[in-house]
Amino acid sequence: MSGHGIIRLPAEWELQSAVQLTWPHANSDWADTLHDVEPCFDSIAVAISRFEPVIIACPNPEHVKSRLERAGATMERVRLYQAETNDTWARDHGPITVDRHGALMLLDFAFNGWGGKFPAELDDALTTALFAKKAFGEILMESIPVVLEGGAIESDGRGTILTTASCVLNENRNGETSESQVEFLFREHFGATRVLWVNHGHLEGDDTDGHIDTLARLCDANTIAYVACNRWRDKHYRPLKEMEEELKAMRTAEGKPYTLVPLPWPRACYDSDRHRLPATYANFLIINGAVLVPTYNDPADTKALETIGACFPGREIIGIDCRPLIVQHGSLHCVTMQLPAGVAV
Repeated sequence: MSGHGIIRLPAEWELQSAVQLTWPHANSDWADTLHDVEPCFDSIAVAISRFEPVIIACPNPEHVKSRLERAGATMERVRLYQAETNDTWARDHGPITVDRHGALMLLDFAFNGWGGKFPAELDDALTTALFAKKAFGEILMESIPVVLEGGAIESDGRGTILTTASCVLNENRNGETSESQVEFLFREHFGATRVLWVNHGHLEGDDTDGHIDTLARLCDANTIAYVACNRWRDKHYRPLKEMEEELKAMRTAEGKPYTLVPLPWPRACYDSDRHRLPATYANFLIINGAVLVPTYNDPADTKALETIGACFPGREIIGIDCRPLIVQHGSLHCVTMQLPAGVAV
């Protein structure tokens, strides 16, 4: 995948060997809405299994197996592992896979529940538990005592990392941390040659302190799809306009402006307590041959599917109803973690 002596964080659009899910259960925050959210996980697992293996960590593999058989999953591509978990956000507690000197390696960063907001001890230990069960084959793994979530970083596979200051510089992760310290970390572990910092924009109801995967996504080395709010009365309007200006000022590694693709703005979604939920079309998942796109039973869904589809010619675009997911303040990309080609699952 890379030349000798190079460390590289593969881009999500590169060939994958599998996607990891962590299944919701009655001893998690999903207890009251399990009957709504499990069908959403069924849909995600079924869609992934059409194209590549899906690794599922769950307390009760037989329960998940029977659900996915009924839902029509391609069962020969389903890998079930018994594991105890706090929650379901695999993007943030799952392994980050790098290509180090021509060999793949799992990096197991610390996960502290987005700055101590939620219990996370079981989720923090999950990658080690799955590794011990050979869920990732014979690959090597390095545990890194630094808090970093997968949803906080976007990679173009060529040395560029896109991230947000509000999350990775937040004192609730690693104490007081500077931009230069984070850039050194990204160089050391991901082979980053440059870091693009987003300093504006966030979604109300987002527990992550502004993960980049809720706001702006690299679709290829020259294209960024991003959340844009066109309703000037909405409190998101100004911060997202400021983010848009930041993205316009960014340059590719070749010094050219990025092709910027604004994503539609869905209607405001609220939970039963009238707290706003972070509905975002930026939280799509790229897999082999397809892109899974979160939908919200919203008039903007169709435009979102078309817009994202235009960014990924040749891939099937599959909408997944994620209204049950955003009740817990995350969406589709947040519950998945891809493993690049070469990880033997």
